[in-house]
Amino acid sequence: MGGFGRKTGSNNGTDSSFEEGLEQNQPLMPQSKSFSDNKPTSDLMKTFKVRAYEALMERIDLVAASQMSPDTLRHEIEKFIVDFTVENNIQINAKEQKQIASSLVDDMIGLGPLEEITHDESVTDILVNGPQNVYIERKGKLERISNIKFHDEAHLQQIARRIASRVGRRVDESSPMVDARLADGSRVNIIMPPLSLDGTSISIRKFSTINITLDRMLENENLSEPMAILLKIASASRLNVLISGGTGSGKTTLLNAMSQLIDPNERIVTIEDSAELRLQKPHVVRLESRPPNIEGEGEITIRELVRNSLRMRPDRIIVGEVRGEETIDMLQAMNTGHDGSMSTIHANRPREALTRLENMLSMAGYEMPTRVLRSLIVGAINLIVHTERMRDGIRRVTEIAEITGLEGDVIMTHDLFKFEYQEDVVDPTSGQMRIRGVFKASGVTPHFIGRARMYGLDKELKEAIRGDL
Repeated sequence: MGGFGRKTGSNNGTDSSFEEGLEQNQPLMPQSKSFSDNKPTSDLMKTFKVRAYEALMERIDLVAASQMSPDTLRHEIEKFIVDFTVENNIQINAKEQKQIASSLVDDMIGLGPLEEITHDESVTDILVNGPQNVYIERKGKLERISNIKFHDEAHLQQIARRIASRVGRRVDESSPMVDARLADGSRVNIIMPPLSLDGTSISIRKFSTINITLDRMLENENLSEPMAILLKIASASRLNVLISGGTGSGKTTLLNAMSQLIDPNERIVTIEDSAELRLQKPHVVRLESRPPNIEGEGEITIRELVRNSLRMRPDRIIVGEVRGEETIDMLQAMNTGHDGSMSTIHANRPREALTRLENMLSMAGYEMPTRVLRSLIVGAINLIVHTERMRDGIRRVTEIAEITGLEGDVIMTHDLFKFEYQEDVVDPTSGQMRIRGVFKASGVTPHFIGRARMYGLDKELKEAIRGDL
């Protein structure tokens, strides 16, 4: 196994090439013990894997191993497993050897015990509460996965640090919180002791490998056909859209879906804390903020990126989420020729989204009269789309509201669509509870009908708002 090379600096001063095998250890189990005997297989496999991993770390040249492809590394580790079982008089079959080898590779260069479930398309969230508690979300419902655990807190922290380091960030006792992402774009939040009292917590928001479109959301009953048409018209007509909702309500998914109607010739600049947007267009410049380094220097904030984006000749600016002083720069960009810009915000209702915008403007230190603040909001945003994850686990667009103007000091809005709850029913196919309701159109002609007419979409807009489909 020359591919691994030799690990330098061994304790005994002799060559410790991976290829040369291991020093003789005490038997892991009684002589010729089979995994099919007495003790449950899972317990024996776990014990064997821990001992094999410890021996592997003592012999392997990590630098050489990191330069190998995953398949080559897995093949080399399979050879090591064969040698290790012979030296310790353990009987395992070829299938078990491959399983252990894959598990060791995941621990070395992947996500350890989480690697397998990150590839499960039915899983939307992975939540780790310390080394022994792993939960996942499927179809909006949380469930604990009892057979997926980390060896200990040190093992969990090793995986957490690897996730952060891959995107140029760090997480340790001096900096115990970090936002990061996986290679597929999935969003990750990590918080470690001493802030997390029961061990390191990792929260992964997975994104589907399938591009989500408004048509697919229609098939999944996330919204109605007239709502989908209205959102398509809003995107194509270059309306400034704010998507509101709670955590996990589908705000980013909807923003990605609405991007499909953007003209391919437009230049889009996206700005995020942790890059997760996957806009379905060719001309996209992706920007990501940067936290301070270990000396407390080098921080690049969302606000600085928004300001810089104005000098990048964008047609549209998309801010992943507004949550602070960058709000003023985003609203000013929307007011100064960057029509069709979009962002998301945490809020329980569209009206509360407007209140939050006001609060963020105030907290940023801008001492402006209330009317001036609200005039800025009214001039910048055309449409508020509210999403919600409901009790049956389905994410729905529950409200679409248009900002119509300012009367006195009050921002005027009217609902174009609203989801109205009817009753709880049992799905005959799955046996699961489902919420039954209707997506009801208000029938009110939107104020942006004139803009839609400029793009030849006014007829479709009238039909959608009346429900004539």
